[in-house]
Amino acid sequence: MSRPLRLATLAVVTSLTAVGCNAASTDSAGSSEDGPSFVLVTPNPVGVNDFLTLSVRGVEEAADQHRGSHRTFESTDPASLQHNVAAAVRDQPDVVVAVGFNFADVLAQEAERNPDQQFLFVDSCTEDPFPNVTCATFREHEAAYLAGAQAGLLTQTDRVGAVVVLDSPQFHRFSLPFADGAARTNPDVEFTQLFIGGQNPFNDPARAKELAATLAGSGVDHVMGAASAAGNLGVFEAAADHGIHAFGVDSNQCPASPGQVVDNVVKRTDVVIADGIEAILAGDTGGNRSYGLAEEGVSLNGLLDDVDESGCVIAEHPEVVEQVRQLHDEIVAGDTVVTDPAA
Repeated sequence: MSRPLRLATLAVVTSLTAVGCNAASTDSAGSSEDGPSFVLVTPNPVGVNDFLTLSVRGVEEAADQHRGSHRTFESTDPASLQHNVAAAVRDQPDVVVAVGFNFADVLAQEAERNPDQQFLFVDSCTEDPFPNVTCATFREHEAAYLAGAQAGLLTQTDRVGAVVVLDSPQFHRFSLPFADGAARTNPDVEFTQLFIGGQNPFNDPARAKELAATLAGSGVDHVMGAASAAGNLGVFEAAADHGIHAFGVDSNQCPASPGQVVDNVVKRTDVVIADGIEAILAGDTGGNRSYGLAEEGVSLNGLLDDVDESGCVIAEHPEVVEQVRQLHDEIVAGDTVVTDPAA
């Protein structure tokens, strides 16, 4: 691989300056005014959110590499999100970076109004293509397959499951490859998935906890939590209550429930942002750039160099990590192809 994988928590120690409706801007320090400039807009405050922390790191790495400057606008709600994108465009940076599906509509509007402004849209894409919007999406299903392989090797009941936000192809990209990976390492395994649904599926930890408890009651001892950050807290609580194990997504969620979370399907936003900015500055703009295991865009905490400090249960099973690493290499080499349920 081109560079070692590592996942670390980044402390952003800078002054916050209000820029509008419940939003904050973090300015870079010690950057060259002669180099390119980048503005990152997040859908939520960065805080201790590993997914967004990695995004900040990616913009910082790009600024360091190109001797440029960077700013981060942290949103708190839909109004501040829209305000922050408009403020970023007014800054006229070389690249505006936005992370998360929440930005789809506002980026489409701003890209059409500002054809000379380049945008990097991470973890989603606009419905219609724009020559000045470069999308960077993840092949989550590849890492979810490896998480399932871990579950297949670790299960004591031969029953694994998933609690999923919605019954849609986008979220099947976590649950169905998880099932396929478990079957790869354990042909006797049975898989069950349950969906949160309802009026507020992305913020219903009580419902997620109830479904995870149902799975535990049916004999499932390893459950994938593809239930959003809030929903996964419910999954982890149920895992602790019933003495089973869980898997998280997007970032390292092991510290949220020590001893219960086996591993996580990690999206490396730092890698994707640094690479996407590099491409845009080189004139390779527009279209969708896809990042999977081969590009180091997705991984598992168990495959990262700092697994021993991750707090994940998988650190206690080096023999499982070794077997899953072999599957990882097969996927990267193209010898094993993981089906994308959203394709």
